[in-house]
Amino acid sequence: MPDKKEEKVEVIFRKSTPLSDPQCGYPGFKPGTTTLEKGSVHRKGALPLPCDIVFERDVAVPMRDGITIYIDIFRPVGSQEVPAIIPWSPYGKEGGYQTLDQIPGRMGIPVSALSNLQVWEGPDPAYWCRHGYAVVNPNARGAFSSEGDIHHWGSQDGEDGYDLIEWLAGRDWCNGRVGLTGNSWLAISQWYIASKRPPHLAAIAPWEGFSNFYRDHIARGGIPDPIFNSDILSHLYGNNRTEDTSAMIEKYPLMNVYWEDKTAELEKIDVPAYVVASYSNAIHVNGTFEGFRGISSKDKWLRVNNTMEWPDYYDPENRRDLRRFFDRYLKGIQNGWEKTPRVRLSILDPGGTDEVGRVEDAFPPSRVEYRKFFLDASRGALSQDPLEKETETRYSGEDGKGKVIFTFRFDRETELIGYLKLRLWAEARGADDMDLFVFLQKLNRKGKVLNHMVAKPGNRLVCSVMRLAHSLGLAKLGLLFYSGPHGRLRVSHRSLDPERSTPDRPQLAHRAEERLSPGEIVPVEIPIWPTGMRWHAGEQLRLIVAGYNLKGPMFPGMPLAPTRNRGEHVIHTGGRYDSHLLLPLIPR
Repeated sequence: MPDKKEEKVEVIFRKSTPLSDPQCGYPGFKPGTTTLEKGSVHRKGALPLPCDIVFERDVAVPMRDGITIYIDIFRPVGSQEVPAIIPWSPYGKEGGYQTLDQIPGRMGIPVSALSNLQVWEGPDPAYWCRHGYAVVNPNARGAFSSEGDIHHWGSQDGEDGYDLIEWLAGRDWCNGRVGLTGNSWLAISQWYIASKRPPHLAAIAPWEGFSNFYRDHIARGGIPDPIFNSDILSHLYGNNRTEDTSAMIEKYPLMNVYWEDKTAELEKIDVPAYVVASYSNAIHVNGTFEGFRGISSKDKWLRVNNTMEWPDYYDPENRRDLRRFFDRYLKGIQNGWEKTPRVRLSILDPGGTDEVGRVEDAFPPSRVEYRKFFLDASRGALSQDPLEKETETRYSGEDGKGKVIFTFRFDRETELIGYLKLRLWAEARGADDMDLFVFLQKLNRKGKVLNHMVAKPGNRLVCSVMRLAHSLGLAKLGLLFYSGPHGRLRVSHRSLDPERSTPDRPQLAHRAEERLSPGEIVPVEIPIWPTGMRWHAGEQLRLIVAGYNLKGPMFPGMPLAPTRNRGEHVIHTGGRYDSHLLLPLIPR
């Protein structure tokens, strides 16, 4: 392992997409202050403003290194001091490519629910100003007219967020307390900013955002997968450069000081936190749970939804819940928020009825019992007892179709809540490496896959769109459907970090490659993202091990990341080969 002090990494940048791009939607640099009147409408059919709002546009904020970024401030009219909440991202405080209009049925969020003053995946100033908050929308470093180059999280993003928070705390309209909110990128950035411990940061509310760029997204399991990331890069607009993380994973596929800088220092976060997660998100699941578990905050809450980030964030009840949290920590109102259960889970029941808001003591619940289900290659089954006879099963690793299946039928109602792990004894015939993809599914009594739709059952439009997508064979799309947790591993990355690994949560080191020798059979531990699902008596659990990403792309038309797979993959079970699936069962 190389000495971290001796590692030299050249950071690659690319030219940012110019502001002249037709998809940019940038309205131009127009500094000034105006009052947006109550009742005014800022998009046809949008929510009329419920109060007068002071709008300060393109306000210059200096960073510690002399760079200037520009922000928009929405705050209530009047002389009272109010707290500020920030959705931090480079997506654009005005304009930008991403909008809900690109999503089928706007994921159930009607145009009339929002004022159209909100940034992508951020809070609506109409709501928050009405309730005595300022909303500060920044163009992060390098975005649009802000100076410098766009960075992807890490220490630079954290320092810039720190500087903005401290600058805001000194404004005459601010009560000295600042919070962070938003989902996806706007959630991810909170881990990095909060870890810098700005003195006036009073609370954070990350809504589904991973906390480790390398492990959770761009090289999960050691398999570089920059496709979606590259799409995001192409829609970051500015006058200078953008950090090219897709080129970086190609040049530096192993963990190094660069990728470690993009690993949030969760243990340094100690402010009150309201964390929202789901089991079904295509990229944020593991990192959000790890964020909640890893922060040092004494006052922290976790809520797990059964839909997805956008409809959950703008749901009126959830927004009121977040306001109670912010009222307590940004305004100091003694409203009894502390009595809110620390952990509220959803238990998914594809084909049945989900349970939402179940109170538990932790995640995973302390009452979880871990049990091994052993793979039986001779029957394609999972067994609760170890197998004496050694057997093997194989599939083609290079045809994009190869897989093996193991099933288990439950004889009683069963819940799985927590982290899962697959231990395999694997062999590559005709290759020196192998990329393994693991997927768990819920089947009904007759063997039909039961998919969970992330839309709320009462939203007819979105549910109709999803049923149509399902009928067209698009049920693999991670944005719309979920049928179970999944994992992946490049076998040459099988070495574990012994200091961070636990029996249920193996942590891969990613510091070196260990290629396979001909005939070598090796044990590997594949971390599977956490879940909370219920099976009824007679329903089946199906484990699939494959040489391709059978989850499919996040969006139609996106290609899958290339693999190293050639030859045959062989899975050994029984006897010396204790291949098994470790499941987190809730006792009856």
